[in-house]
Parts: sequence; C-alpha cells; structure tokens
Amino acid sequence: MELRDAIIKRKSVRRFVSHKDIDDFTIKSIIDLGLKAPSAGNLQPFSLFVIRNPKTKRKLEDAAFGQKYITTAPVVFVVCVDKIKAEQRYGDRGRDLYCIQDSAAFIQNMLLVISAKNLGACWIGAFDVNQCMQILTLNETSYPVAIIPVGYESGRAPTVKKKTVKDIVIWD
Repeated sequence: MELRDAIIKRKSVRRFVSHKDIDDFTIKSIIDLGLKAPSAGNLQPFSLFVIRNPKTKRKLEDAAFGQKYITTAPVVFVVCVDKIKAEQRYGDRGRDLYCIQDSAAFIQNMLLVISAKNLGACWIGAFDVNQCMQILTLNETSYPVAIIPVGYESGRAPTVKKKTVKDIVIWD
C-alpha cells in the first residue's frame, strides 16, 4: 500500500473480530517500523507492552473507564515514556515535551503500518494513569501515555471529516 493510501485509510477502529489473531511477525514489523520515527537525540525514551492476556486486557478496560473494545481486540499495545531518561538528557523540556513528542511519532508510525496491513486500531488517551501503572507494575520512571487496541475491523467504522489546509494554516 502506498503511504498516501495508508494515511487516507487510517481511522479509529473500535470494533474488532475478536477470534482473529495477529501473528508475531506482523506485530514485530509494526513495532520495527514504528521505531523508525524521529526522536530527540535518538533517545527513544519509550517502551511498549504487547498485551494478549485476557485478564490484563479486562483490567486495562477498567482503567480506561469501560472502553470495551480493549478486551475484544486480539492485541493491545501500551506505550510508556521514561520521563527521567528524557529529563537527564534534556532537562524539563525533555521530561515535559520531547518524550511525549517522541512517543507520539512512534505511535503514529505504528498506526500507519497497522492501516497499511489492513488492520485497525484506536489511540486511547483516556485512562486512569495510576491504575494502568499498577496493572503493568510500572515504577515511577515509566509513565503510560497510550493504550492502543489492534485487530481486524468488524464492520466499517465511519470516516470522520478532518480539517482542511485552509482551516489551520496561517500564511505570513
């Protein structure tokens, strides 16, 4: 699939064919291409949990305020950032901004690869951080920033209208 097509096709998918698994090779290729994203100083201050365990997915659903599609997806990614690692290299700006930007670029790359592989995903930011940290037994240096259920789309998620260039650009 051409990059342009993957970008246009990408959408938030919240309904999955729960019985259709994703093989390890596909998961690894999604992650590998995600890692090609830019990162301040190539620090890549993030880690990734790949969750298949139904009990863990149920706990994450609870942490995400009952977003049920987390448990129906065959695979759930949880992206975490190491704010301390970023702060040690770049100070407050690394802790408060660069690690978030780096993880967002990593996530977007993965979402485009997911789309190109005819899979669906949804970037979830609404969850109880402390509860998620307990579920994943994270220490205080690892901070979860996204939960991403991934799978084969069940039905067709609606495509939403996006802003145009005219809507957002200020020419000077």
